Amino acid sequence: MAKNQKLEIANCDLKKIDSIKIESLIRIIRGQQVMLDADLAMLYGVETKRLNEQVKRNINRFPEDFMFQLTQEESVNLRLQIVTSNEELNSLRSQFATLNKNDKSSRLQIATSKNGRGQHKKYLPYAFTRNGIAMLSSVLRSETAVGVNIRIMRAFTMIPHLVNYSTQLVQRIFNIEQHQQETDEKIDVIIEKIEEISPKPLPEQVFPTGCVWDAWAYVSDLVRSARQRIVIIDNFVDDRVLSMLTKRSVGVSATIHTRYNAQFLTDLKKHNTQYPEIEFIQLPQRNHDRFLIIDDKVYLLGASLKDIGTGLCAVAEMEIAPEVILELLKH
Repeated sequence: MAKNQKLEIANCDLKKIDSIKIESLIRIIRGQQVMLDADLAMLYGVETKRLNEQVKRNINRFPEDFMFQLTQEESVNLRLQIVTSNEELNSLRSQFATLNKNDKSSRLQIATSKNGRGQHKKYLPYAFTRNGIAMLSSVLRSETAVGVNIRIMRAFTMIPHLVNYSTQLVQRIFNIEQHQQETDEKIDVIIEKIEEISPKPLPEQVFPTGCVWDAWAYVSDLVRSARQRIVIIDNFVDDRVLSMLTKRSVGVSATIHTRYNAQFLTDLKKHNTQYPEIEFIQLPQRNHDRFLIIDDKVYLLGASLKDIGTGLCAVAEMEIAPEVILELLKH
């Protein structure tokens, strides 16, 4: 074959080529968008070896900014990338490859040397830039080559648009997240200010007779302040206590130690079918005092929760640990 003789390539079905995601065959190597000789040969319908031979016969048309050969390291890295998308590439090549099965030059293989000191590529592929691919149509002899080149050029044109769109999308997401973070920080500051100026439940409180609402609101604030658990120890409870416990935060457990009451158990069962479960534990004996445990704090109640405020009563925080009270319930 003469030096400038063009390589005649097989006729390819351009409609089938249109179904190939040519963009997926465009790789970034040395900071440039390129296509490998094997992928180009597959699209053109020729053997990789023949494609490279024709390029070498016209090497003056392919300066380094048009075509370059990969280094050993670049080839190994490329091999690892190809393995991760092996199924997709195999699917594409099974439809369009016309390579001879015995054409070893078209395969990316890593051979281990006999001395075991490292791995060496038998064949280092060539990478063609956009200009190099455009030049291929001048050395390949076929209208098909022109048609394939047109499709490849369109794929190269699409890449900047896709990258630009992705960059804009990422920037928009970043801006939204940044705005959300700033909003969250402002909300945190507002909540802290509200907590600073909001009246906090006193460790002890006395309610005169008839202060039903004040007593109820005070205990309700204690319930809302819980972050882990609420435990009520009271001989007599009813649905009003269940109503109060609906004020607790999500994830806070609630347990009631009380005496058996058929009506209360009926109410509790109905409550638990709709709201977060409240556990019932039967008191082994009647207790004189009532207690309210909020996380790791114990409050002594001067009256049952359902009646608090109807008569003179007090609520006082105790120094004792909750586990001590809970252990004493068993005796």
